[in-house]
Amino acid sequence: MRILAEYYGADALYRASFGGKNIVTTIATRPEWLNGAPTTAQYEATGDARRVSLDGTAARAAVERLAEGLVLDIRFTDAQIYRLLGIEDEAVFGPARFAEYAVTSDLLEAELADSLARNGKMPLRDRWLPDLASVFDLPGRLCAGGVATLCAFARPADARRPEPDYALVVQKRSGRVLNATGKLAVVPKGFHQPMTDPRADVAIEETVRRELEEELFARTDVDNTLGETRAADPMHPSRLSAPMRWLTEHDALRIEHTGVGINLVSGNYEFATLAVVDDPTFWTRYGGAIEANWEADGLQLHSTCNRAALAELVADESWSNEGLFALLQGVQHLSGRNRTCVRETPRSRRSPVDNELGIRTSGQSENTAAAEPELNPHGAS
Repeated sequence: MRILAEYYGADALYRASFGGKNIVTTIATRPEWLNGAPTTAQYEATGDARRVSLDGTAARAAVERLAEGLVLDIRFTDAQIYRLLGIEDEAVFGPARFAEYAVTSDLLEAELADSLARNGKMPLRDRWLPDLASVFDLPGRLCAGGVATLCAFARPADARRPEPDYALVVQKRSGRVLNATGKLAVVPKGFHQPMTDPRADVAIEETVRRELEEELFARTDVDNTLGETRAADPMHPSRLSAPMRWLTEHDALRIEHTGVGINLVSGNYEFATLAVVDDPTFWTRYGGAIEANWEADGLQLHSTCNRAALAELVADESWSNEGLFALLQGVQHLSGRNRTCVRETPRSRRSPVDNELGIRTSGQSENTAAAEPELNPHGAS
């Protein structure tokens, strides 16, 4: 964190305050990416005539990364992914290959971890992501990434819970994933990529639905790390899991965009989303069917009515940065919608916003902050 703050400047980082704890992440963002994040997407099949060109340093790092993946049995395949080309009124995506990402941008995280042993030298970052201008130059670089989705399921009161609430689902990432290994994260989390039709699959919501099927509803046939899909339409209604079919037939799944950021660790884009099921009938019928796939070592449930437990969750130091970003943005959106046990007290736009869960937002920079702590992000403008 400190290294990236010194490299790019502290004002580039998304900051927050929750339960009396000040939080800094490695996510860079902009006000317009949070207040009214783009909800539509388009696909530009312009292609990219460039080919991966690695100098000696990058080639050695790529070989070491691929060897490490083989030793640790990390799953990945050279699937098509979406690169982010721009964000204005809508997000614009183009085609890319996972292999190109794996031997370029994905190397930056390991280099960052090793930088202390190298006297702070980061030649790959100096070449590919040297400053904030290059970070936000989306069409000028390969900007891969995906979704980080906070799931909130309405639950009725029962013998264990005296009042209705929403269950927030959190995972601990397994050692076989490529990113955020061993870290806490929201679930589902995955790369934004097409299944069989790049134009039809380009919406962020399509990836969220697919990842829900794969990571929580036990559908292995949409896991592209196992190879190319054989189904012409993997998300056809006839192929949906029982939980997803119920959500679809009852129009009970709401997917809300809560923010967009660039993770400075790797330069990846992160679309934070909130998947909300307001009907507690779903939990009564299918709560027992929700389980993690191989990407997680286990799941945790956290009640929106337990403020102290949520404060402990946010303060956990094992969070991935993109996961914490999605959690904070998601909880803020929950509070703004007056969901069960999550209420917000309206304030002026420039004043801190205080809600029942203790999140505060402010438009001030860290150096000029008032006595109240901050949540509202500060990024490049």
